[in-house]
Amino acid sequence: MCQLLGMNCNVPTDICFSFTGFQARGGATDVHSDGWGIAFFEGKGTRIFLDPQPSCSSPIAELVRAYPIRSKNVIAHIRKATQGSIGLENTHPFMRELWGRYWIFAHNGNLIDFDPALDGSFMPVGLTDSERAFCWLLQQLRQQFGSCAPEHSLLFNALQKLTVEIARHGEFNFLLSQGDSLFAHASTKLNYIVRQAPFAQAHLNDQDVTVDFNAVTNPEDRVAVIATQPLTDNECWQNMPAGTLWWFDEGLPVQTLATLPGPEKKR
Repeated sequence: MCQLLGMNCNVPTDICFSFTGFQARGGATDVHSDGWGIAFFEGKGTRIFLDPQPSCSSPIAELVRAYPIRSKNVIAHIRKATQGSIGLENTHPFMRELWGRYWIFAHNGNLIDFDPALDGSFMPVGLTDSERAFCWLLQQLRQQFGSCAPEHSLLFNALQKLTVEIARHGEFNFLLSQGDSLFAHASTKLNYIVRQAPFAQAHLNDQDVTVDFNAVTNPEDRVAVIATQPLTDNECWQNMPAGTLWWFDEGLPVQTLATLPGPEKKR
């Protein structure tokens, strides 16, 4: 399966430290060698880097690791292909526009027999179940709320109901953001940590790299990092229970809703 990495902050922050460990999992310390991608929100714009090559040996990944792009919301993905061939069109994260904002989505899992009706407003370019799910999800949000973005609480409740529907088809861990908040669904496996004052040192699992956050942050900074597997070996990561949807804002979890699919109704 694939691996996910997300970051949500209260001030623009670079993800270089976390990405250094995450990059190694794309073919060096793990088997996810079928491509990688990362997206940074900067205001209403996004920078997105995609490469169908393994992240551990990708020159583009090296550029990202050394380039301190500061963002309040970041989504990254390293791929182990399940549906769709290895290629740029099937590389996560995916991007679409809704309500005048870019939306970014990345998925870890495998959806079986998920072939929803699409009305043409959002169409997949590649052949992955992930991109189909993203297009259907945005289509349903547009149908429900029309041309105006809803309040965040209404949006979160709608996402919960749509996530339940998709999760009936299989494993559906995902990260989703429109640049203001970050939404994370733990279908089977996801973890997070909130780094805030008092800051301490952190050491990566996948690389022998340590950073002293006290030396590179301000006391008011707050950063939430979400990952499939914990990235460090000397910090207390929190497990996100299977079947939960999370809303992160300003570097903190705001709300959590259950998403375990209920029993199928008899017809």
